Amino acid sequence: MTDAAPSPLVLAVNGGSSSIKFALFNVAPPSDEIRRGSVTGIGTSNATLILDSEGGQQRLHLAGPSATPGGAVDRIVAALRPDVDPPPLAAIVHRLVHGGEQFHRSQPITAAVIAGLRSLVPFAPNHLPGEIALIDAFMTAIPGVPQIACFDTAFHHDLPAISRTLPVAPLPGLRRYGFHGLSYAFLMSRLNEIGGDEAHGRVVLAHLGNGASLAAVHDGRCVDTSMGLTPAGGLVMGTRTGDLDPGVVTFLARSGNLPVEEIDRQLTGESGLRGISGRSADMRELLAHEASDPRARLAVDIFCYQVRKWIGAFAAALGGLDTLVFSGGIGEAAPVVRSRICSELSFLGVRLEEALNAVGAPMISAPAARVRVRVVPTNEALMMAREARQVLAESNLAT
Repeated sequence: MTDAAPSPLVLAVNGGSSSIKFALFNVAPPSDEIRRGSVTGIGTSNATLILDSEGGQQRLHLAGPSATPGGAVDRIVAALRPDVDPPPLAAIVHRLVHGGEQFHRSQPITAAVIAGLRSLVPFAPNHLPGEIALIDAFMTAIPGVPQIACFDTAFHHDLPAISRTLPVAPLPGLRRYGFHGLSYAFLMSRLNEIGGDEAHGRVVLAHLGNGASLAAVHDGRCVDTSMGLTPAGGLVMGTRTGDLDPGVVTFLARSGNLPVEEIDRQLTGESGLRGISGRSADMRELLAHEASDPRARLAVDIFCYQVRKWIGAFAAALGGLDTLVFSGGIGEAAPVVRSRICSELSFLGVRLEEALNAVGAPMISAPAARVRVRVVPTNEALMMAREARQVLAESNLAT
């Protein structure tokens, strides 16, 4: 009797401007996670590979060429080699921040897909170039392994015209797209698993982290979302302004004689919570200093106020609210923020059980409250692995 062949694996990759997060999963359901890790500080002297293991975290300083994106990919591949030998690596799946109008399903990465992504760079100049470079680096490091693209805009592709149309003269590709789609798709799958009929009701999903947005979902379909053409719009974020009077942009250009690149850097890299507080984009630091620093307190208050406004607006768009879900780094780990957001939403039927909220229980609403309020940890990497499994099955790419 021969041993069964080892289950093929899929590597989920989420690249940022100076970091790469990765996780290795079994292709076979339920897509168990084998390993996860990250590379931080790419392009700096502090580049570090972090690999999670049963014994804790392994940390390895990356110097010289290893501190570049291509070098970091080589070190990731080397670090994961014991896990993918002998199990075959069936695919590498990438999170792409923007799919434009043409990419609204996960699919194999081909030369045509790469060309399409390059044409979309003006929509996400701070994200797509690095993500495309990461695809190229993995193609070089592990030639012959299929690569798959998942698009963060796909969840919102079918937004109704009333919520996707921008109030400007029509131009090709100019519409509201929405982002954090992989997170929202995962959250809805979890609601289907744990909430019975909740996933078919009127749901507001709040993905709150350094990048933050909300989505309004009715009967499983996204009907509105806070981000728009780019990930810079909507709710105030760690370093991004969120929605902004367009006159501010023209004022900066005229008064400071600033090029568009510098305006973009200021509005997406030096604004938001960092700009308001003058201290930090990190909600943990702002909460730690708000008692003694009025600007830190103001930044926290503005964030909570804006989230509360978006929830109210989306309840109006949905014709009511049945379930509110908090997720993301802030949404999952900051009970004081959840409490302040919900404190003035009792008119909608939102009321927290503060003892449950304090410990981040899965359900934090009061037993008699009309609206169920949940804390659901998101898992974009697992969602990517599931998407990859589906693409592999449909495309006959599995090894």
